[in-house]
Amino acid sequence: MKRMYTLLLMAIPALLSTALAQDKALQYAFQPQEKISYNVYYSLAGIYFNAGSATFSTSGEKWQNEEVFHVVADGSTNPKYDWIFKVRDRYESWFNTADLQPVKFVRHINEGDYQKHEEVTFNQSTNTAITKTGVYKVPEKVQDVISIMYYARNINYDAYKKDDKIPFSMFLDDKVYNMYIHYIGKETIKTRYGKFNAIKLKPLLLKGNIFDGGEKMTIWVTDDANHIPVRIESPISVGSVKVDLMHYENLKYPIAKL
Repeated sequence: MKRMYTLLLMAIPALLSTALAQDKALQYAFQPQEKISYNVYYSLAGIYFNAGSATFSTSGEKWQNEEVFHVVADGSTNPKYDWIFKVRDRYESWFNTADLQPVKFVRHINEGDYQKHEEVTFNQSTNTAITKTGVYKVPEKVQDVISIMYYARNINYDAYKKDDKIPFSMFLDDKVYNMYIHYIGKETIKTRYGKFNAIKLKPLLLKGNIFDGGEKMTIWVTDDANHIPVRIESPISVGSVKVDLMHYENLKYPIAKL
């Protein structure tokens, strides 16, 4: 299970595209004070147990005299399993309210005996990302692993056909990753929290220590104006994981719960 929670926090935002609606009067799919929480379940030999949790919280702030959204994503193991492997991770993203482009990203990983702190400052006018190791050229509208989720929640999936693949770019670990989302269609999904009308997606994953890469992960997001993930399922190197929506507060729109 080592580093599983870091990868899950990366996978949740990766379920969405970068296609933002081009309406000048755009009404964003979220608002300050929104909070979304998930339980992470691990399965071995078909038996699931509650391995941990992840929470996304949104607020409104000022960044260099500009209005920004600030999202904090926390991931942790269930305390009763900390003796096996303890995780306390935090991701933060600041992105402007004008076009949802990131201005700063912070990642603090605390997993067992592994620790890492990363900070990125984005300059969208010069298309650069600045880290402690240097200045990197990035594509226009590049996102971090948190801002992409909120940028893309404004997508209208009704404008896409089944099996369309929607590309996006993401900056992480001093690299640009070109990825895509495979739009599968719509269906009803039953989770531990309830039953939802949902949009079904398969993101292209990067191969790593936990995930094999490719399109093995399946994600369902609400088929409403919120577009929040309600379930994620994926095989991993040993066993499988399931991430279920468990709680939400201050959603901007009614949720498609049946």
